[in-house]
Order: sequence, then C-alpha cells, then structure tokens
Amino acid sequence: MSTGPTDRPLLITMGEPAGIGGEIALAAWQNRHTKDLAPFALIDDPDRLSAIAPGVPIQSIDTPAQAMEAFQTALPVLPLSLPVPVAPGRPDPKNGVAVLQSIETAVALCRSGEAAAMVTNPIHKGILYQAGFRHPGHTEYLAELGEVDRTVMMLANDRLRAVPVTVHVSLRQAAATLDRDTIVDTCRIVHRDLIRWFGLAAPRLAVAGLNPHAGEGGALGTEEESVILPALDILRQEGVDVVGPLPGDTMFHEEARDRYDVAICMYHDQALIPVKTLDFHGGVNVTLGLPFIRTSPDHGTAFDLAGTGKARPDSLIAAIRMAARMAVASGQAS
Repeated sequence: MSTGPTDRPLLITMGEPAGIGGEIALAAWQNRHTKDLAPFALIDDPDRLSAIAPGVPIQSIDTPAQAMEAFQTALPVLPLSLPVPVAPGRPDPKNGVAVLQSIETAVALCRSGEAAAMVTNPIHKGILYQAGFRHPGHTEYLAELGEVDRTVMMLANDRLRAVPVTVHVSLRQAAATLDRDTIVDTCRIVHRDLIRWFGLAAPRLAVAGLNPHAGEGGALGTEEESVILPALDILRQEGVDVVGPLPGDTMFHEEARDRYDVAICMYHDQALIPVKTLDFHGGVNVTLGLPFIRTSPDHGTAFDLAGTGKARPDSLIAAIRMAARMAVASGQAS
C-alpha cells in the first residue's frame, strides 16, 4: 500500500551541498519502488546532481505538479543555481544563498498548497552564519517563514514518538529551566498536531518524570510534585488524555509503549536515547507547531562521508515516508 499523497508531491530541500543531502536524495529516488515512496521533487542544482550520479536520469520541472508524472522515470528537480562549484566535504559560504532559497521555495510551495509536505536535508549553521544567516538554527528559520512563535521537536520511528520539553541545553540547565507553562505549551502543541497531522482522534500522552523513579514521592527530587503534576492537572482540565509523571526507566519497553501515542520527556537524551536505540537508522525529526508538514532525517551533513558513496539514505527515506503518511492522514494529500 502506498504511503504517499495521490495528487501533490513532497519537496526535498537541497541542504548543505557539500554534505550528503544530494547523494541520499538520489539514492532515495533509486529506491522509490522497493520502498514504495510517494512522488517527490528535489529543489536543487541539476548540474551538481548530475555530477554526483551521472547515470541517474534527472528532469528539470517548472512546477511541483509536473513531478507527479516525471517521478516514475526521472528524479524531478525544481532548479536553482549554485554560485560556486561544490567540493564534497568542503562547504563554501558563497553557496549559502542557494541553500536558504531552497528552503524558502519549499515553504512557499507548501503554504500555497502546491506541495503536500517538505522534507529538509541537513544544513550547516556555521557555514550559513558566514553567509549572513541570523537564526539560531534550521527550525527557528522555518518558524519565522511559517509565522509561528513556537515549535516542538518530535523524534519518531515506526515504534516510538518522543518529544523533549527542553532540548539543546545542559542537564543542569534543563532541570533549572523546566517549568509548568513550558510543559503545558509543549503538550498542547503535540496534542493538537497529533490530531491535525497524524489523524489521531484522541492522542494519548505519556509524560516522563525528571528524576529517577519519577522522584519517588519527593525522596529523589521534587520537580514531579511542584512542576510536572500541576502541568498535567491543567492539561486534564482541557480534555487532554495524559498520564504521568512516569519513571523514565520503565516507560519505553514494548508493553508500556502500547499504552500511549507519544512520550513527553523532560530533557534531550531522555527522548532521543530510546528512539535511536529502537531504530537508529530509521529515526525522523518532525517539527510540530508549523502550518505545514516538515520532516527531516535525524542526522547531520556528514562531511566525512560526502563523495565516498558510503552515506546511507535510510533516515531520509523514513522522513519521506513519514511526511507522506502525515499528508494522507491530515488531508494534505488532496
């Protein structure tokens, strides 16, 4: 059974051209039949793609709609030009404008309804900063383009969805900054988007504790009593199906996962370790809170693998498949 939209394609952004994005996108297209992938188009420079894989047919298109037919026999590409040639593993800030243009084009086409969803290849923030990029990261840029104040990162594979309430901060900072309102706001976005994008009528949220054994009644920490439980009370009053706080060491085994649709975790590793342990190569980064569907492979630019032919497309393929399922579940497929 196809995972994909029937009348509009997905769009894949260029990402950092000196990284592995082009290689894994080409590999994904070559696996389109065995992986039953929905039609997609790449927003990229056709010349650099031809240089990566001379034997792969590439077809430049003018509109996303043209990708639906082209996809069967060639990789559809919405063309943009790179200012300078690309050397694998050696990024050049002069190409930063094209990287950002690829992202902006994908957002605009998703918001106009011409594309069903976007899948973003990894960027390199350091190189973009040299090109004048002023955002903390990829997701913050998408939030501005999507005109939203807050987004939520969800890591997912076919066996687990997990959301960290605090993300790229130290463990000490995570404990110090965790508060009731942040937990409530995170869960509200997750609850809404599991309905909106995943088609779940009544999402079940399982919330982890911060401390060992979820604080063990205050003996091992008080954040569960003072911060997490008050947040859950508010959510329950709003009709959210939420349980917790649960001990982090017992909520990720198979029987426990059957009892919820998403795990809400208090810090980065509490969410990412179980996802990556269950399926390291199939992990997908989903951005919730945006007015369009965005997924991304759960890895970086991998400069050390660029040009070697060793980069695995598994995570990008998983991101394509998840974006397609979200589009179908949300009605974006038609």
